[in-house]
Amino acid sequence: MVKTFTRNQLFWLCQCGGWAVYAVLTELMIKIPSQEPWQVNVPHLLLDTCFGFGLTLLLRVCYKRFSQQSTRLKIYSHLSVLLLGCLVWTQWKWLTLQGLYGQVWQAMTWFDVGTWHSASLTILLTWTALYFAYKATFETMEQRQKAAEALDLAKEAQLKMLRYQLNPHFMFNSINAICTLILRQNNQHAVSMLEKLCDLLRYSLYTDPLAKVTVAEEIDILQSYFAVEQCRFRDKLAVTISADDDVRPLLMPSLLLQPLAENALKHGMQQAQQHYAVSVSFSRQDDFLVIAMLDNGSGFSPDASPGIGLQNCEARLALLYPGQSLFQFGNRPEQGAWIHIRIPLQPGQEQNPEAG
Repeated sequence: MVKTFTRNQLFWLCQCGGWAVYAVLTELMIKIPSQEPWQVNVPHLLLDTCFGFGLTLLLRVCYKRFSQQSTRLKIYSHLSVLLLGCLVWTQWKWLTLQGLYGQVWQAMTWFDVGTWHSASLTILLTWTALYFAYKATFETMEQRQKAAEALDLAKEAQLKMLRYQLNPHFMFNSINAICTLILRQNNQHAVSMLEKLCDLLRYSLYTDPLAKVTVAEEIDILQSYFAVEQCRFRDKLAVTISADDDVRPLLMPSLLLQPLAENALKHGMQQAQQHYAVSVSFSRQDDFLVIAMLDNGSGFSPDASPGIGLQNCEARLALLYPGQSLFQFGNRPEQGAWIHIRIPLQPGQEQNPEAG
């Protein structure tokens, strides 16, 4: 049975194994040929290896802190700590060797300066290269895993929307509202509502669940959804959707807001409520796209857990924008609920093909 190591476990396995190999090679290639006494050979090898082990752990901490720096500063920082580590490690090896021989101080010859420092620098450079290779490999694996999880969640969201659209209750209410318009000879309105219902179904069927669409496209499908629902609720439902011109070409996850709108109408609208208002706004704040949804319904129940629509939306954002997105919701002081979404800006093409 193959054991799967975590990222941290694999690092410590490689760290311990790598320095064990260093100790063996140093003994075979340097210590034994130089015919050092064993009372000097073994202690110095242990002191050398342990110091190198600890020094590379310190380098690891420094490299993590440098990861947020600019590229130029990052290069200078890495080179500085490498050279400093090389100097300190070399002096440690030289001084401990002199101490084991009973000598207080003996200056290094130029030959010793070149060979000892070059050996230390080579080891530290090799460790650094292996560390970043290991780090890049794991980051690539984690990104692929997150992409696969995001695809699964997006497909689940699409399937949920399809189940909702094909729900007999939803289809019956929508078609019944259209039939009522026809009986009242409001044929133009009926045709318009039927086209919007078809647009909604076509969009969900043919949109790639992992694709990102422009804000303008998401607004179009959201308007189609609300237009179909207004066939049922008529003047009782008032919808306002606003977006700044500079955010309309930006990209966002497809089918992100429809489950939230469905949740607002399904759970927020009170049966005796005469006027139910929903507003959705898109704006830009610094380097983020901000989406706000408000309603004047019953709000979220403090005792109930978040619905699947809310949980799925938050999970999708966390996977698509790890550590960069914000998803919050709560109740308004006056009445109703609010949802706040913030995602990084992602420019899109000026023209996007229509869904379907």
